[in-house]
Amino acid sequence: MKKILALALVLCMMFALSVTACADFKPSGPVSVIVSYKAGSGTDNTARILAKYAEKYVGQTLVIENVEGGSGSIGWSQLADADKDGQTIGFINLPNFSSSIVNEMGTYTVDSFAPICNHVTETSIVIVRADDDRFPDLKALVDYGKANEGGKSELKASTNGPQASNHIGAQAFANSAGFMYIDIPQGGTADQLLSLRGAEADFSVVKLADIAGQESEYKILGVFNPERLPELPDVPTLGELGFYPDWLGSSRCIVAPAGVSEDVVKFYEEAFKAAMEDPDYIAAAEQAGMATDYKDAAATGELIKQQQTFAESLAEGFWYDY
Repeated sequence: MKKILALALVLCMMFALSVTACADFKPSGPVSVIVSYKAGSGTDNTARILAKYAEKYVGQTLVIENVEGGSGSIGWSQLADADKDGQTIGFINLPNFSSSIVNEMGTYTVDSFAPICNHVTETSIVIVRADDDRFPDLKALVDYGKANEGGKSELKASTNGPQASNHIGAQAFANSAGFMYIDIPQGGTADQLLSLRGAEADFSVVKLADIAGQESEYKILGVFNPERLPELPDVPTLGELGFYPDWLGSSRCIVAPAGVSEDVVKFYEEAFKAAMEDPDYIAAAEQAGMATDYKDAAATGELIKQQQTFAESLAEGFWYDY
């Protein structure tokens, strides 16, 4: 009888431990959300809109921490090294994140992070200043870039950092159209746009949400998509003009440091899904021109791996100096 009671006690203790280990995660205080770019950047703007509406589903304040520098690598390094307690999460930008790994800008890898969900997926566009009469259309821009064929091009492009997403876009455009340009790299998209507005550069490749609220300051000359975008029906695709024919853009994913529990991933995955389905969030996102594209943790993990393969494919034969 004593043996039976002892065995029952052991089984009860094991059950209790199992229940404790599988207990649902909830953050115990304000959650740090690392954004690896400065305040006012495209990622910062979209992250703050999501955070505002996600707080009621997370149950805690979401504190955006802007950790800029190194084309995103400084913030991603900090995120990878953060405690694995679920109190720190953050955004990674594809393919910038992938390019930073290819270029060994940090000590992290794809495996340094636990995917939670995708937030937005945005199509790249080619823009110039609204008052720049030299470039009424994309052909004029290409012709300008070709004007010094065989010599040094005078066409300048501001980008968001060496081999970051908008630099990839500018290079893909130039490669497909056969012109040359001088790259003027900046620390992020906000500075990239400032460089263009200040006439340090002639054109830029950005994403549509990056110029939300500033549309009057730019002319959109082309989009990186097989078909015209519904919101830009009068803007041609690059493919229409015989240039880059495929989609190109970026995704902004939410991740945690690798090593967090499955409960942490599940909690945030469900919380952000609910936030992105919230009617108030949807209205705010539409007003800001955000292309919300929720993907769950598994699909986001596959996207990150696919973009890593894409970035590695650009390492040879894609880049060249002017």
